[in-house]
Amino acid sequence: MQGEGPPLLYIPGLDGTGLLFYRQVRVLSHRFRVITFRLRDDAKDMESLVADVAQLLDRAVPDGEPAVVVGESFGGALAMSFALAHPSRVRHLVILNSFSRITPVFKLHLAIASMSVMPWRTMQVVRRLTAWRLHSPHTHRDEIRRFLMLTRATTRLGYLNRLRILTRYDLRTRLHELRVPTLYLAADQDHLIPSVQQATYMASRVPHATLRVLEGHGHGCFLAPDMDLDVLLQEWMPQPEGLHGS
Repeated sequence: MQGEGPPLLYIPGLDGTGLLFYRQVRVLSHRFRVITFRLRDDAKDMESLVADVAQLLDRAVPDGEPAVVVGESFGGALAMSFALAHPSRVRHLVILNSFSRITPVFKLHLAIASMSVMPWRTMQVVRRLTAWRLHSPHTHRDEIRRFLMLTRATTRLGYLNRLRILTRYDLRTRLHELRVPTLYLAADQDHLIPSVQQATYMASRVPHATLRVLEGHGHGCFLAPDMDLDVLLQEWMPQPEGLHGS
């Protein structure tokens, strides 16, 4: 946790580490109590991860104050699943470059098969060679180097379990049940998933949803120099009592 104020929880993507939120923590912690964490590698279903998030908030926010929940990519899927299971714990929902379903599913099975046999030490090489597909085009080299350093601890078990969870994940028929104000952020240069298409679909089915396209950004845009989540929240978020900046 860092900062003071209303709680804001960041749920990380497939890499599973909240450390990748470091640039946004700097700008958010002046008016939020920012909570980050690491996804549990041995969780084999979404329900287990939802329970982990609930337990984390019980410890970090013992008075039960609802949190702003920010989910990135896989973390967006988990954030929406958590909001459906525990709507009273979520004040606002922010979903970046995520999805209600991955299709075609066979691509996930291919990724699982290849990741099961590849030497894990080559994962960093793959990350380095494919950085152009993951990050915004103008993300600084230093940030990409830090990304590579922070993701070294990611395990094969964690990746495989989260990919397997996605083969069973489908919120398309439940999107209308999301009742908290939701902001969908979608990068128009996302080379991993069709973020704008997915966000448009979800925003059209979620009550009280807003869609914002992030022009010139790639999938992992929280590391880009011109990405300021605090500004985006101030432009979008209604300012109920307790969320005014200091």
